[in-house]
Amino acid sequence: MRKLSLTVIGLYIGLLAAFSQNSKPDSTQFKSRKISFEEANLVSSYYKQDGNNSAVTGGIGSEKLTDISNSIEIKLHKWDVKGRKHTYDFELGVDHYTSASSDLIDSKANSSASHADTRVYPSANWTMENDAKGTTFGAGGSISYEFDYLSFGGNINFAKKTKNRNGEFSGKLFTYIDNLKLIYPVELRTGATTPRGENYPTAGRNTFGGSFSYSQIVNQRLQLAFLLDVIYQSGYLGLPFHRVYFNNGTELVESLPGTRIKTPIGFRANYFVGDNVILRGYYRYYKDDWGLDAHTLNLETSVKITPFASVSPFYRYYTQSAVDYFAPYMTHKTTDPYYTSNYDLSKFTSQMYGAGIRLTPPKGILGMEHWSMLELRYGHYTKSNGMNSDILSMNLKFK
Repeated sequence: MRKLSLTVIGLYIGLLAAFSQNSKPDSTQFKSRKISFEEANLVSSYYKQDGNNSAVTGGIGSEKLTDISNSIEIKLHKWDVKGRKHTYDFELGVDHYTSASSDLIDSKANSSASHADTRVYPSANWTMENDAKGTTFGAGGSISYEFDYLSFGGNINFAKKTKNRNGEFSGKLFTYIDNLKLIYPVELRTGATTPRGENYPTAGRNTFGGSFSYSQIVNQRLQLAFLLDVIYQSGYLGLPFHRVYFNNGTELVESLPGTRIKTPIGFRANYFVGDNVILRGYYRYYKDDWGLDAHTLNLETSVKITPFASVSPFYRYYTQSAVDYFAPYMTHKTTDPYYTSNYDLSKFTSQMYGAGIRLTPPKGILGMEHWSMLELRYGHYTKSNGMNSDILSMNLKFK
């Protein structure tokens, strides 16, 4: 994982060196029609979790997992002959994880091929902003690949500001076309055991959705936003290595409906308390046709300690009901039409709390003027069923 991180950081610095040669500020405010460098971000995080409700072993067993993630984002821009700003956003992400529960897909192996994997996910997005008309239009695409999963994504987005520029309506339509390798638990496979690297049977999963929002500047201190998503999924919506143990001792893999409709709605508010304190609040209600209802409340405060440093403590509370098809280990009946023992679909409450620190020194981070911002965040997460996790992340901005 360390080698992976150093490779990504080296690539990031090399790209920045190439672009920064043409990124000198123009005091005449001339809007160049050539593509210019705008900013770049390097985001790295380390995540670990533990618990005793692994879906791989039927709702019991270790949930130990570690994940190290690195992503590089490069933003470029240009103006066209009509004075519209075009922004090009390129991102490359690489995650590497190790998982005790995934290791038990093959319970006969001391260390199976499934105990670790690497995910690579590049994306590219384009937006065109017409400041005179107050409109924005964009489109993008993405790919996500790991050993047993391949996903292609696409989106189009649009936004329109109100006449007085204090309000804005925005929308985004998106789709993900996924292909999964059906890697069953070793004892449920037919024929010879399939080693890693051979062709597995596959199944498809499609997601289509829309995200819509309206934001409003109420006054100099208060900003509000209203959010709505509508998401439709179809295809293979479970995972083939999630075991289910029935009350008569038999075993199968989870079975879930072939469609799912999700409809979350949300509300966001930002309030500026003077020049040094910002209060941020967010609430979301989620409902789907599998019987799951959920509520999310997120609170965050940004406090400016100096003109170039701020801290942001945060707290998140979440609660959900179980889907209609969930039951714990060895309690499902063989007559149940659908069944899962995945505790992510069970009834639980969770809390997350932590803090971040953001530094924007005028001479740059460690005296390097182009490294304009460094942000560090830590969060601790707990679930009512005993699962807990920690995440530490870093965001370094180059301008």
